[in-house]
Amino acid sequence: MSRNPLVRTLGDPMTWKRSDIIEYIRDNGIEMVNFMYPAADGRLKTLNFVVNSMEYLETILSTGERVDGSSLFPFIEASRSDLYVIPRYSTAFIDPFSPIPTLTMLCSFFDKDGNPMDSDSRGVLARACKEFTEVTGMEFECMGELEYYVISADPGSFPATDQKGYHESAPFAKFNDFRVEAMHTIASIGGQIKYGHSEVGNFTLGGMIYEQNEIEFLPGPALRAADQLMLAKWVIRNLAAKRELEVTFAPKISVGKAGSGFHIHMRLMKDGKNVTQTAERTLSNDAKRAIAGLMKMAPAITAFGNCNPTSYLRLVPHQEAPTAVCWGDRNRSVLVRVPLGWTSGKDMCVQTNPGDPCEIETYGKQTFEMRSPDCSADVYTLIASLCVAARIGFEMDNALEVANDTYVDVNIHAAENTKKLDKLTTLPTCCVESADRLNDMREYFEARGVFAPAMIDATIKKLKAFNDSNLAERLKENPEEVKSLVKEYFHCG
Repeated sequence: MSRNPLVRTLGDPMTWKRSDIIEYIRDNGIEMVNFMYPAADGRLKTLNFVVNSMEYLETILSTGERVDGSSLFPFIEASRSDLYVIPRYSTAFIDPFSPIPTLTMLCSFFDKDGNPMDSDSRGVLARACKEFTEVTGMEFECMGELEYYVISADPGSFPATDQKGYHESAPFAKFNDFRVEAMHTIASIGGQIKYGHSEVGNFTLGGMIYEQNEIEFLPGPALRAADQLMLAKWVIRNLAAKRELEVTFAPKISVGKAGSGFHIHMRLMKDGKNVTQTAERTLSNDAKRAIAGLMKMAPAITAFGNCNPTSYLRLVPHQEAPTAVCWGDRNRSVLVRVPLGWTSGKDMCVQTNPGDPCEIETYGKQTFEMRSPDCSADVYTLIASLCVAARIGFEMDNALEVANDTYVDVNIHAAENTKKLDKLTTLPTCCVESADRLNDMREYFEARGVFAPAMIDATIKKLKAFNDSNLAERLKENPEEVKSLVKEYFHCG
């Protein structure tokens, strides 16, 4: 059923070897090989190779190539900048945008001594997952929701209702076909998609239509999930360029209109089973411990999940984007949401389709969702920070107490619930505050060698450089600054 032609030919990607890749290249007329890898700006970089000979192909697949690390990462000095990039065979796919038959693979970074780079963002995530399993005996899995706006000239027909675009169909939704093409292309390179739909945000301005869409993925091992999200953003942008559309993943592009988040769903796995929910269909204590860790670390997680000033135009009170550190069931005003998990025990399928009962056990579908991040984030370090926080929950003596104290079952923004809101910790209001919270809690991220101190230093320095203290007050005095910020960070992440 896979849409990836390599999977259809070679089977399970986790079993692929160099000889399999070489055989596929030879048998399918592949003329070029691309290496791709993420840099500090959160974007994938590309190195192209011509397949000159089988010997040359064997060499680049075996030994990789040198790259200039100082041009990719600001914390690497030019005097010691050389890094190796080594391809991961399991990520191979046919490049859907190359005019020449091209096979592309994602790569890992190594230093001069042949060791994994300690500040490689994917390597940080790998260490975070390893330490999570060592402490808990479980695996950390996740999936993401990519929200983005598509922008084009307003055709003037069948106008959508302003800010009412959720799950809209054509002809009122104008870019469903673009999203479907993106989903099909992402699937063809190995992405495991759950579904796609139009989102709430929909408005017209200056003769242009702005339509928000979302593509959500299936949960899986964190490293694989992060790879898929990186590639999905690359696909969406390339398709938009091909169609002469504009696309942005920016957290906020207009005041008073829905911002775009990057919600991350998490689940805890043990022996191949989801243990986020109990057999009695209640949230497990292990899940509550992980949530408690997220509650403790939430203010510092913004340093990895909300990485430019426009992030904090989205994180404002009385909207669906959260500002208070709390969690709840099916509650979109909270920071961590436990979505519907098929907990009723009733067979809705047989009620809808008499005589055809559902035989699928549904308790394994439960996740818990972090709602504060946006696509200014580096995918790998964001998920690594969530994994670290979840692990810390298992190291806290009072985790279940913290989970109980931060649980809410009301709309915390409603006037009658202000007393509850006043008792809760709030998220930072700007990049500078986020940097301060990270500095306060850096020991937790650096513990067990997960985040290198140099990476934490670089993150703090970058956030501080925005100098956006008191941003909200500044914008009230100078509304035009909003437009300037939106333009500057329009293609973040």
